Amino acid sequence: MSLKLLGFLVNPIAGIGGKYGFKGSDDPELVKVALKRGAKLVSLERAERALNVLSSVGSAICLVCPPGIMGAAIAEKHGFHTHVLSLNISEPTTPQDTINAARLMVEMDVPLILYAGGDGTTVDLLKAVDKEVPILGIPSGVKIWSATFATSPESAGHLAIRFLWEELSVREAEVLDVDEDAFRQGKLLVKLKGYALTPYEPTLLQGAKVMSPTVQDERDDQYAIAKYVKELLEPDVIYILGPGSTCKAVADVLGVEKTVLGVDLIENGRVIAKDVDEEEILRKISGRPAKIIISPIGRQGYIFGRGNQQISSEVIKRVGLENIIIVATPYKLSTLPSLRVDTGDPELDNQMKGRYFKIITGYHQEAVKKIK
Repeated sequence: MSLKLLGFLVNPIAGIGGKYGFKGSDDPELVKVALKRGAKLVSLERAERALNVLSSVGSAICLVCPPGIMGAAIAEKHGFHTHVLSLNISEPTTPQDTINAARLMVEMDVPLILYAGGDGTTVDLLKAVDKEVPILGIPSGVKIWSATFATSPESAGHLAIRFLWEELSVREAEVLDVDEDAFRQGKLLVKLKGYALTPYEPTLLQGAKVMSPTVQDERDDQYAIAKYVKELLEPDVIYILGPGSTCKAVADVLGVEKTVLGVDLIENGRVIAKDVDEEEILRKISGRPAKIIISPIGRQGYIFGRGNQQISSEVIKRVGLENIIIVATPYKLSTLPSLRVDTGDPELDNQMKGRYFKIITGYHQEAVKKIK
């Protein structure tokens, strides 16, 4: 029996800055800082979760992968047949390593490239393969806004299997990326980099992020939400205020300055810490009552695991699921078939899936949606 080929690539530094509030992993200096602080290689863990699913067909596939940490090491650890590309990779790895590996995969006629990374990795693959080969992302970055990603690492594994055996159709998927320097300064500059081919199965694939409209009605709805949230705030409770324009409206109504694209801590109507990382959140809420105020990503529906990794699984468990306050305008809600979570902790994700959460949609207005 001939083995089915599958391109497999890991960007080992993708997502490394998420819990530290770095808003991306494209800056080599910030990667060094994260590593010095003991950051875990998130993408390796998430790639292994996808491989655990692929192991059900492991005897029938050969993973075509770069050497070492970019793929071969974990593929061989899991017992897969491998074809290791003849390629020298940098330490730490660079975007050019991704591009070079992907081009060699194209030359080998792989039918699909399964990759662990974020939007930056997706842009690199687009440069390398254009629309010659479909790509499928194992969501592992800080910014995961492109439409080439599966909804979870496990979904990526299932989708790859279905593509190889069921010959799923492909579609053109938006590849988006953010200017990280501007992002760190609180400016959200999202660019459409192009379109990649991606296997299409709507229940396993996330859509691209949709930006909230800047029309007056939307702003009015955000401030109506914020006025209601203000009435709900309790004394001596720390509120972990997530990123986004709706959460910023809450800060505006309170009369405090908000890090638009970061996470801030508020207590008794004042900011007690700005642009915090996971470590600082855990330190501040230790032994204290706390709640999370968060808004889902437009169209994708994620409340955790996309651009707010500072609010980690450990933070969520400390706060408690009953202390999560979700805010979304009626327009944003209309773009969401359901809510999603991807905290990096499968056990916590499973606790949340199937659970209904209230969503504040206006002044004394609420809706209910299920975590899918």
